[in-house]
Amino acid sequence: MGDVPYAPSGIAPLDDMIGEINAQPLAFVVHVGDITSGAGPCDDAWLEARKAQFARFRLPFVLLPGDNEWTDCHRGGFDPVERLQKWRSLFCVPVALEGFVRQPGKYCENVRWVAGRHVFVGLNIPGSNNNLDRDPDEMRARMQAVDAWLDEAVALARSHDGLVVMMQANPFLAPRSGGESGYEGVRARLRRLGGTMPGRVLLVNGDTHTYKNDEPMPGLRRIEVFGWPQIRWVRARVGDSPHPFHAEPVPP
Repeated sequence: MGDVPYAPSGIAPLDDMIGEINAQPLAFVVHVGDITSGAGPCDDAWLEARKAQFARFRLPFVLLPGDNEWTDCHRGGFDPVERLQKWRSLFCVPVALEGFVRQPGKYCENVRWVAGRHVFVGLNIPGSNNNLDRDPDEMRARMQAVDAWLDEAVALARSHDGLVVMMQANPFLAPRSGGESGYEGVRARLRRLGGTMPGRVLLVNGDTHTYKNDEPMPGLRRIEVFGWPQIRWVRARVGDSPHPFHAEPVPP
């Protein structure tokens, strides 16, 4: 799931969806980020309310940061880096998944675990061109940490059946500014993974709010989850080769 809720009007429908998900025999739930709209709210009260709402999940719940809750908060007069620090203080918490770990140090939002002989890795790669246009120094420092964490996950995945890479951004978007893309390095990594681990790599992203189940690069399967105003989720599972990744939208 991802890109919900965007407004107060989405809170009650999200509560309903959480109840539906809790009734399913699932191993865990992942939200790939954007828990507010691009115009906010970005304040502490909204983030703390979302933490309380997500606490209703009876399943292990993993949340990744999106652009709307930190990089885009400048639109409301907030400091994006301070908002990311606030996000970390609320959401860098233990998760009851076997082998679940967070990246040590500053970038605790990057996570990893193993399930069904697949390595799952969550990365802080947000929309809004990966924050390149507003703060290139922040982006480059963060992406060094992201690349190191992904390297570890790839090395671990070579002794497992596959790799699931999760991020908020749709890395195949062109920048609105028409300038340099903040995702060139990300796409290069995904292209290499599709070539070296064909059929064994799944990308899960949000950002553009339209469900997709496609192959944007040779050897790389991609699932894009629903987003506002659709409050829907995708049920996914991993299995054996040659088709290890299966996903289906859950009817509204």
